[in-house]
Amino acid sequence: TSRNRPSPPAAKMAAYEKRRAAAAPAPAASSGLAESAGTADGGLESEAEFLLRAGVTAMVREALLKVLEARPEEPVSFLADYFERLVLSSPGAAGEASAELPGPPQRLARALWYVRLAHHSHRTAFDSNTGAAYEVLGAGGRRRKAGVDGRLYSELLRRICQHGGAPAEAAAALLGRVRCRDHEAVPFDVFRYGVLTCFVLLEFAAKAEALFAVLDGGRGAADGRLCQAVLRALEEALGIGQVPLPSRYLQAGSKLGPDGLALAMDRALRERKLGSSMSREEFLKKATALFVAKVKPVE
Repeated sequence: TSRNRPSPPAAKMAAYEKRRAAAAPAPAASSGLAESAGTADGGLESEAEFLLRAGVTAMVREALLKVLEARPEEPVSFLADYFERLVLSSPGAAGEASAELPGPPQRLARALWYVRLAHHSHRTAFDSNTGAAYEVLGAGGRRRKAGVDGRLYSELLRRICQHGGAPAEAAAALLGRVRCRDHEAVPFDVFRYGVLTCFVLLEFAAKAEALFAVLDGGRGAADGRLCQAVLRALEEALGIGQVPLPSRYLQAGSKLGPDGLALAMDRALRERKLGSSMSREEFLKKATALFVAKVKPVE
């Protein structure tokens, strides 16, 4: 009857399956891979197991977390650099003959990369990355004990300041306040304080440079009266006494709002004293010196 006759699509499908079965190799010639690929469920499960066993899942998850923490302007470049550093730091990257951990230059470069991942205002991410940098620098080897010593700590701080816009004099003065002796063991709280203070100095110098750009109007030099007025306002904002950063820095930023600066500049212009000009370099040196003077030294 017509009800028992297969429909045209069903007939075509049956013919296709018949041809596919005839063209398939004999079971004895099939390999283990072919057998495992025969079932879709088994294939998917083995792929998931492989990713877990190889650590790829955790690696990608960690990379995505780093992207969310740092929020870089170029995520693709960030990920490329992240995975490149993973390869370079892997045990087999330098060959089996290299049983030692990477030397100080490599560890310093990796620690510097960690502390730059997130802005210090993102406290959770910054603390996590600073902890990772501390572990990298403190990793022991056959020839040294585990732990961060004052030499590596001070060199890391120097490199942080070196890549910023702070005057060399201010950076040197700051390092003199937060560095430790070369042979000393550096606790993590001291390590974090030094790293954080260096980054705050760089941001403070950037803010001071932005202030000077408003004062000089693109001429390269500004009225000395205005500069001195702004420096006095800055000193008042920093306050008297030495308190932990960056709370004092944030308070100084709030006190140096547009209204406060406008009043300070207006008072300066009302003075009838002839003021000499001040260069950008001189203004930055004076401003960052005020900041460094308020930094609590490491005891």
